[in-house]
Amino acid sequence: MTQPNPTNPIPTDLIVEDLHVAYGSIRALRGISLKVTGGEICALVGANGAGKTTTLNAICGLRNRVRGRVELGGRDITNIPPFDLVPMGLVQVPEGRRVFGRLTVAENLNMGAFRRRDRGVLAADLERILELFPRLRERLGQVAGTLSGGEQQMLAMGRAMMSNPRVLLMDEPSMGLAPRLVDQIFETIVSINRLGVTILLVEQNAFMALEIAQMSYVLQSGEIVLSGPGPELITTDAVREAYLGS
Repeated sequence: MTQPNPTNPIPTDLIVEDLHVAYGSIRALRGISLKVTGGEICALVGANGAGKTTTLNAICGLRNRVRGRVELGGRDITNIPPFDLVPMGLVQVPEGRRVFGRLTVAENLNMGAFRRRDRGVLAADLERILELFPRLRERLGQVAGTLSGGEQQMLAMGRAMMSNPRVLLMDEPSMGLAPRLVDQIFETIVSINRLGVTILLVEQNAFMALEIAQMSYVLQSGEIVLSGPGPELITTDAVREAYLGS
C-alpha cells in the first residue's frame, strides 16, 4: 500500500465549513461543518436520505454547492475541479463500486494511477495493494464485470489506493455484501488507515463504522445533529434508537 513520501505528505486534515446543497427548492444539506483529522477514521452516519452521499459528492465537487468551503491540508480546494483533486490526494471510493466492467482487474488498478507522475514507484504500490487484497492477485487477468460483489468492492478500494490518496472518501463499502465479507472490508479499512491514510467513511452498518472511528458525525435531514468519538456515540440513546435499530 502507498506509503507516506515527501511529495504526498500524510496525515492530512480535511475541513468542511457551512456546506449547503440544494436540488431545486429542496435543501439537501443545511450548513454541514465537520473536520476529519489527519491520520484518523471519521464516520458519517445517518438514516437513508439524510444526505451522506450528497456530502461526499459536494466535498469532491461532484455536486454543486450553494455555499460552503472545503479545505485539504490547509489549502482551500472549494473551487478546484474534481479531476484536479485526485492528484492532490482527495480520492473517493463511490457507492456501488463502479468498476470498469469490461476491463481486467489489472487494467482497473492501472486506471487508478492515471494521474500520477511518480511512475517509478507504481510497481511497489501495486504489490502492496495485492498483499492487502490477495484475491485480486488471483484475478488480475479477469474481466472486472465477472467478479463477485465482494471482489468488486476490493477492486474499487484497490483502484482508489493506486491514486496515492492523502484522504480517502468511502461511500457504503459494505453495501450488499455477505456478513463475512463485511468483516473483511472493515479490517481492510483499518489496515489502510494504519498506513497513514485519512478516511471519511459513510456506511450503512453504523455499529461497525462507529466502532472503528475516532470521530463521528450523525446526519439528519441534511444537518449534523450529534458528533463525538465513534464508540461513545454507540451508547447514546438518541443514536441507537434513531439510527442503529435499538
